Amino acid sequence: MALPESARLEGPILQELLALGGEERLRVLYRRLLAYFPHLDESERDCASARWRTLVQRAGARLVKKGELRREAGRWALTERGRQRAEAEKMLVEPPPEESPRRALSHEELQAMLVEIGRLLGKHAEREHERYDVVWKDSPLSPRLSHVFEVQVHGKLESALAKLKHAYDTQRSKPVLVVSDARDERRAREWLRPYFSGSFHEIG
Repeated sequence: MALPESARLEGPILQELLALGGEERLRVLYRRLLAYFPHLDESERDCASARWRTLVQRAGARLVKKGELRREAGRWALTERGRQRAEAEKMLVEPPPEESPRRALSHEELQAMLVEIGRLLGKHAEREHERYDVVWKDSPLSPRLSHVFEVQVHGKLESALAKLKHAYDTQRSKPVLVVSDARDERRAREWLRPYFSGSFHEIG
């Protein structure tokens, strides 16, 4: 993402100064203002970069012209007009909350989700059926397993693939491998490519 226009920094500057008691050193503001633009590229998130400092200083100059900011020897301070604007915009210009890391789902939680999805789709769904993590049937009395799921959180991938291949070979069930720590489908496919080009190519 490209750096924002200097005008977009006016509100954040006023908010930071308000939160810091109305006055702060410019070098501190360089760093704190980055929190308002979390989607900047990593290369742009350097508070010491010349481009970032220039943008902040341009925004400061605009605020000075509006009578909302006072600059003195490396320190910036709110004027009364600037404080009034900051108070009025306080709820409109706040840094987004930091995203907390997502907790990985457990093996049991993933099984429960697959069972629930199956039931919503009109399937008879069970977990820990015979040797499989989760199975779907067209009806409770159906002998055939229409879908077989193996949830891979820990353990050897070969074991999960062997179970899926067995279900495919014996009942032509649709095999589904659920990988909990793959961040996206592309990564998962790359991870599994060596297996699907070998003994398990039939279920690839």
